[in-house]
Amino acid sequence: MVLEKNYKKLPMKSIYLILTFWVGSLLISSDTKHEYYVSVTNIEYAKEQQSIQIISQVFIDDFENLIRQRYDETITLAEDDEPEIVDEYMKRYLEDKLKISINGKAYNFNFIGKEYKDDITYCYLEIENIKDIKSISVVNRILFDILPEQQNIVRLKLLNKNKSFLLITENDECMLNFN
Repeated sequence: MVLEKNYKKLPMKSIYLILTFWVGSLLISSDTKHEYYVSVTNIEYAKEQQSIQIISQVFIDDFENLIRQRYDETITLAEDDEPEIVDEYMKRYLEDKLKISINGKAYNFNFIGKEYKDDITYCYLEIENIKDIKSISVVNRILFDILPEQQNIVRLKLLNKNKSFLLITENDECMLNFN
């Protein structure tokens, strides 16, 4: 066979270089990016606590990329020795990109904390002292500034109403009325 003859003529160093190049290109081309760029933000009203409870879910790698671009290029999320400043970066970013108005009045939320599960960052937020809800408006621009194809799902569960919205860069706001 011609291939066998050519293979036998190659010096061992050449075979090693070809094999190294081939394996290296496989490792480089295996991309850890995911196919979709989406976040999910769940917003519920806890009547007994008179609070709006928010859980915002963002892919860890996307959030890490954002923090590296905006704040500190050395940050790696979901590690045991993660710097404490990461919570502050997340809080600052979410305060800038996630806006909630209730009955026409803008509210700030408390950043309760975050946790990592699988490849998702779960950010826990809360707005306290909400006694009456006639309407709620949500602007969600999370990751729009670094990922133009980003989509943000907002799920509202308030006063026996469940409604989901898909927000994109051209339409980043949703509203639910209870009148």
